[in-house]
Amino acid sequence: MEIELWWLLALPGFFVLGWLAARIDIKQLVNESRALPHSYFKGLNFLLNEQPDQAIEAFLEAARVDPETIELHFTLGSLFRRRGETDRAIRMHQHLIERDALDATQRLFALSELGQDYLKAGLLDRAEDIFLKLRGTALHEDALKNLLEIYQQEKEWQKAIDIAEALPDHADYLWQKAVAEFHCELAANALVSGKVDEARTLLQSALTHNRKCVRALMLLGDCELKVGAGETAIEHWKRIEQYNPAYIGLVAERLMVAHAQLGKKKDGIALLRSWIERYPSLDLLQVILDAEMQAGHTESAYKLVRDELRRNPTLLGLEKFLEAQVAVTDEARRPDLEFVRHLIHNHTRRVARYRCDACGFKARQFYWRCPGCGGWETYPPKRTEEFDITV
Repeated sequence: MEIELWWLLALPGFFVLGWLAARIDIKQLVNESRALPHSYFKGLNFLLNEQPDQAIEAFLEAARVDPETIELHFTLGSLFRRRGETDRAIRMHQHLIERDALDATQRLFALSELGQDYLKAGLLDRAEDIFLKLRGTALHEDALKNLLEIYQQEKEWQKAIDIAEALPDHADYLWQKAVAEFHCELAANALVSGKVDEARTLLQSALTHNRKCVRALMLLGDCELKVGAGETAIEHWKRIEQYNPAYIGLVAERLMVAHAQLGKKKDGIALLRSWIERYPSLDLLQVILDAEMQAGHTESAYKLVRDELRRNPTLLGLEKFLEAQVAVTDEARRPDLEFVRHLIHNHTRRVARYRCDACGFKARQFYWRCPGCGGWETYPPKRTEEFDITV
């Protein structure tokens, strides 16, 4: 009871102390605000209204009035970089680094900002030098991530692997997927140089990091086909159905080449026909259509495309249907069909694109790494038109 009475007597005192502290903080904040140039607040207002050009002019004016405002210089440098004025950003951050008044933390941050300026400007060697210096500092993790971006742009895949595995969260699935792709890039280069054994070893490493790496299976098949082991190559490519059947269309042409080399072209066509019934794909359809036409099975090709068009109506499918129909039509009607097919083709060229799931970047060819956002495996292996209809 005595303790409760003590708290009741002390409670008004706590309120008084809190009120005095708040008054002191408010007074200090008002004094600091009055000390700032008016143009500083104009700049903030422009930023809030998403008017970066006017914000930069206001902040430049504020910096001229109070050249000691270090935070303002950091803001200006960042705005210059976002606008693409990397030369001005570089000068701003170089000037900051040369100032004696900077403490150790601010100097590290300025150095990091300068490295990002160089990276944005495409001066990768200079950016790399800076971020290598920042390793082991308070900005160690940011430096690693920037180095990883640099090595990917430079296609220094082994260095990219080393940096990715040094990241604190390197065991994360997304990083493992990226590291698997780095191994695939090295394997593809080795395969081009005829180093099949080296490529195989790299691809096994890719599958160790990401056991569902479809690209590694595709390249393993390429390795076997290169040494004449067509049957083994086919087995690798057939495993893609278990991993991710959406990618089957990307290996359809390879499968037909391997079956042709083994003298089993009919088996190849039969395999692809069984797949297209379960996994509709325009790329797969095109390969079957070409194989049937080359074999002289024009009527069979026509019926296949007609049935697929009924199951999955798309303009791209219609173009292939007209292509097959031309082959089975008498010569008198062919010019009209060719004319219609040409008109359809002019339109399908605009929708026959692959589209990145992450940033929406569209391209005529399939990419494992998006040229727009740099994401790995962000392109679904389907054209935009059939993808939209599927969704």
